[in-house]
Amino acid sequence: MIRVALRPQWIAFLVLVMAAAAVFAWLGKWQLERAVESAKPINANSEIVIPVTTLITPGQAIPQVAGAQMASYTGYQVVDSFTILTGRMNQGTAGYWVVGRVTQAFTGSTPLSLPVAYGWASTEAQAQQAVATLNDQAKKATTNTEYIGRIMPAEGPAAPANKAQPFEQNTLAPAALVNQWPGFQGKVYWAYLIDKTAPAGLTTIDSKPPVDDASLNWLNIFYAIEWVVFAGFAFYIWWRMVKDAWEREEEEKALN
Repeated sequence: MIRVALRPQWIAFLVLVMAAAAVFAWLGKWQLERAVESAKPINANSEIVIPVTTLITPGQAIPQVAGAQMASYTGYQVVDSFTILTGRMNQGTAGYWVVGRVTQAFTGSTPLSLPVAYGWASTEAQAQQAVATLNDQAKKATTNTEYIGRIMPAEGPAAPANKAQPFEQNTLAPAALVNQWPGFQGKVYWAYLIDKTAPAGLTTIDSKPPVDDASLNWLNIFYAIEWVVFAGFAFYIWWRMVKDAWEREEEEKALN
């Protein structure tokens, strides 16, 4: 059979089979890489603190990789710009968030504002007391403060629930806040920072890193195995055809 396999037509066919097998092997490798790529977490370095100014752009939605990233923002709290959000869960309990506007103002540049969620309160009275305290501190502040926490995508405005106060807010939506902040000018980030250290009178908001739910794409792995099988099958077809040719010649010799 070896003598038959070394004939020019079968050698040429073998070269064609090897080329097809190489293509199949490349396709298998590509499918395997796709499976592994999809298994990578969106952000493996979410706990590294990155300045907000280099992480996201004002007025634009934050990229997926920036969601839940630990970030820093240095600025001053604007007086009378605090908001209380209702119905905010913290470790399974509904309560209130205290949110403020922190601004960076550089000489000759447009002021940049970022909503900061300072902390959680179990009652509205507790939240209002915290607002009063923070507002007094903002009036007395003479230097900028660095805020460190987890940056989160902006939420959309939502109508108050049935029987709720008409001006009650339950989402952290910069689009709504800019209409409430006194004397607002400049640009705002379409995101907010959850302060990792709540001020006195408030509880730190539960803020976890992004969950790594990445998993191997088994469909891509199955396709990769298929391409390897196709490559092997191509060689089998060549071997089978050579064997059939050899058997026919042997039968013809036996008949003669």
